[in-house]
Amino acid sequence: MSEDAESRGALSRTPLHGLHAAAGARMAPFGGWDMPIHYGSILEEHHATRQAAGLFDLSHMGEFLVAGPGAFDLVSLLITNDPAPLDPGQGLYSPMCRDDGTIVDDIIVYHLPGPPRTRYLLVVNAANIAKDWAWVHAVRHEAGLDDKAWIEDQSDLTALIALQGPRAEEILIPITAEPVESLGSFAYAETTVGRIPVNIARTGYTGEDGFEIFVAPEQAITLWTLLLDRGKDAGLRPVGLGARDTLRLEARLALYGNDIDDTTTPLEAGLARWVKLDKPPFRGQDALRRQKESGLSRKLAGLAMEDRSVPRAHYAVTNPAGTEIGRITSGGYSPTLGKGIALAYLPPAQAAVGTPLQVMIRDQPHPATVVKTPFYRRSSVAKERDS
Repeated sequence: MSEDAESRGALSRTPLHGLHAAAGARMAPFGGWDMPIHYGSILEEHHATRQAAGLFDLSHMGEFLVAGPGAFDLVSLLITNDPAPLDPGQGLYSPMCRDDGTIVDDIIVYHLPGPPRTRYLLVVNAANIAKDWAWVHAVRHEAGLDDKAWIEDQSDLTALIALQGPRAEEILIPITAEPVESLGSFAYAETTVGRIPVNIARTGYTGEDGFEIFVAPEQAITLWTLLLDRGKDAGLRPVGLGARDTLRLEARLALYGNDIDDTTTPLEAGLARWVKLDKPPFRGQDALRRQKESGLSRKLAGLAMEDRSVPRAHYAVTNPAGTEIGRITSGGYSPTLGKGIALAYLPPAQAAVGTPLQVMIRDQPHPATVVKTPFYRRSSVAKERDS
């Protein structure tokens, strides 16, 4: 057996792994998992999601259940956003920070249906499951909530499938018991799809409307096959992590490990709207208050290339004089915009929209401009397309 085959064999596999392989997907390691990168063309999968619908296997993600009379108190301590306004069946996005304000992870929190403030689901990034689990336990213990908030890692008990794109709702309506058209953004419901018990949320990571569907692993293949069959006339196709990355970059959705990590704070990363400094105490609150008062030394900014070059992660960003002022965290070709785009941490003075800069590619400077983000908004593009 080759070294590559041995390393692939050590990777975790989602319940849908066999279907991906049978469909001819190119598989590659991601966060300890053997995941589909594309099924033939990243470009075609990207456009299918923007114009019709794409189906994504997200079963590598982690899910933690927090329950009990102290569930709300623990969740509020863990996240920078404020869960207090959430009714059962609603969710929110939030960074989760250490005491120094750096980011442990960025997660989605759902207030599960049932008695208020007693059950929450935390959806965490695949590569961070072990780290997040340890952090949640540590925070619970230090807060004296061991006997009031119960935690269960449901990652191995949950498969997750995302249906994304402008025709996602149209595909789901005929086969879902819940009237999905009435689900608002970040709403969460327990329902069935084609008689398969699921939990469904109106969330996603593409910049499009869509749904993320939680299902028992043993039902994942049936659900995946059903959705592809019901969506084929609407242009639905399976989409790998390659297009998922170009879609999320256009929408300026942060990728943990690239744009945010344990050296960055949410204020630096442009996530201030999800940091509620005036809420009751949470981990990292004091550090983030101090950072806001003293001012930022760097900001995550968007760059658009002025030539046909394609920026990549770790490329140097310089001012017009050639002095390095930052490094790209995420970059690539934008299929929707037809140009290279990137994110980079820059000094605030050089992060203003319209600032001319350069990206060093193979030791040659290529012109770029700081632009407003997100690079793509579905509302404005839809208006232009329909006009």
